[in-house]
Amino acid sequence: MNLVILGGGESGVGAAMLGKKLGYEVFLSDKGKLLESYRASLLEQGVEFEEGQHTPERIFKADLIIKSPGIPDTLPMIRELRQQGIEVISEIEFAGRHSAARHVCITGSNGKTTTTLLTHHILTRAGVDAGLAGNVGKSLAAQVAGGEHELYVIELSSFQLDGMFDFRADVAVITNITPDHLDRYDHRFENYINSKFRILNNMRPEDLFIYGMDSEAVCKTMQMVQVVPESVGFTWDEHSGMGAGMEGDVIVVRLGKKEVRINKQEVSIKGRHNIYNAMAAILACMRLGLPNEAIAEGLRTFPQVEHRLETVAVRNGVTYINDSKATNVDSAWYALDSMTAPVVWIAGGTDKGNDYSVLFDLVRQKVKVLVCMGIDNRKLIENFGSVCEVVDTHSLADAMVAARRYAITGDVVLLSPCCASFDLFKNYENRGELFKAAVLDISES
Repeated sequence: MNLVILGGGESGVGAAMLGKKLGYEVFLSDKGKLLESYRASLLEQGVEFEEGQHTPERIFKADLIIKSPGIPDTLPMIRELRQQGIEVISEIEFAGRHSAARHVCITGSNGKTTTTLLTHHILTRAGVDAGLAGNVGKSLAAQVAGGEHELYVIELSSFQLDGMFDFRADVAVITNITPDHLDRYDHRFENYINSKFRILNNMRPEDLFIYGMDSEAVCKTMQMVQVVPESVGFTWDEHSGMGAGMEGDVIVVRLGKKEVRINKQEVSIKGRHNIYNAMAAILACMRLGLPNEAIAEGLRTFPQVEHRLETVAVRNGVTYINDSKATNVDSAWYALDSMTAPVVWIAGGTDKGNDYSVLFDLVRQKVKVLVCMGIDNRKLIENFGSVCEVVDTHSLADAMVAARRYAITGDVVLLSPCCASFDLFKNYENRGELFKAAVLDISES
């Protein structure tokens, strides 16, 4: 059976490893250049591959296609493959077909990475044999090929969910849904929402669905779709039923006959958005049978997530915070909302159809100057020019010069871009790393 893999990143190489183990004839095709580590893995596994091109003659001989999440479904070649009756799936779907493990699956516009890492941390610290997969950790396929874990905590993007059909989550989480990636969804929010809700596909009544009750899009959609599994929500308000809410400064979580209470100050990560993430993680871990003390211990010891409200350093009395992972409006809102000092805000990049109006009130309250950092900053300038002082820059170096000019002792310089990174950087990680390097290079005066 011929297995063709499109895309040679983490998921593609992992799928190739699993395909070889299962006895498929495997061919990997990447239109770009493979990383040396991935090229070496393919050579070691004896996987035939090409890079810098897609050869249709090879690709259309496939019995099964595994597509990288970064390749749009609208690509003519993908459409033609499906028209010819060739099955096109995601790496997660492929791995799930050959895994007997339980799956805790987490998606959402914001908070999914932190919730995934936190859930995994709580479980592994408690001694559970849990793998970390999806958008974080090693690919699920590579882990299935190398030997099964008892369960996997999997971060899922909408792109990955689009390629999943038979896969089933034992526990599913939707943290929230706000407009994002609309360029991939015909600029229709409902299409993006529908992709997120694919996480519920194939779930059984005995499974558990955890959702953000304060997300308008999630709650509205739940009224229109059939939700088969048991459903519990989390909210910032008091909540007397099953699920999670706040009683003053205390997080209160109920599931079945169990109850967990923990003061929000005991949670290592701060801010309202992180309390939401903690609530979701607590509910997932309760369903998996962890005792209260193990959950509390995990919440207390969880380390800061890189590129998400990451305090880099204090230089000349100014605190520099790396929130490069904030690639949409909602993420930036939570970042700004958590600030307690005057903010020099660095934002900009590739706009994804953003509606910035929801930020206006917060920016008036919190931001002393917006430093735009991107090739084309016109939309940011047009939206915020009457809200706060705006500086136009087109490189990280110039943005840092501007930030240092405006920031004084007691201020915060916050990189929370609100946009994708692809105009000036390879990805959000690259943007965050370069920002951190620039901060650490600042000398004390």
